[in-house]
Amino acid sequence: MMFAVHVTVQVRPECREEFLSAIDTAARIAVRDEPGCHLFDVTEIDPSSNTFAFYELYTDAEAVEAGHRRSPHFRAWRQVADRVLVPGSQVTASGALLVTARKSDRVQFGESR
Repeated sequence: MMFAVHVTVQVRPECREEFLSAIDTAARIAVRDEPGCHLFDVTEIDPSSNTFAFYELYTDAEAVEAGHRRSPHFRAWRQVADRVLVPGSQVTASGALLVTARKSDRVQFGESR
């Protein structure tokens, strides 16, 4: 079963460009270099408050702990995050991915299982 991580953060307005560059690099390296990282999306939730969300998809929880959080690029990201994020703004939720529905799966919305 796949493992999903959802993170929301608020960025200091004066640090927006540094944040965007750093998270772009971190996401691309994670997908490229971590065998257990299958997806890393970054979404701007609220431009007026510089609030962003990350949605990450991993093979399992171990891929997050051993493959991601212990990687050199994650440590580099955390150094930037310590400078650019509003203190206390990061909220992380994670767990087993239970349902994925995509148009490419030809899901019939409105039908029961």
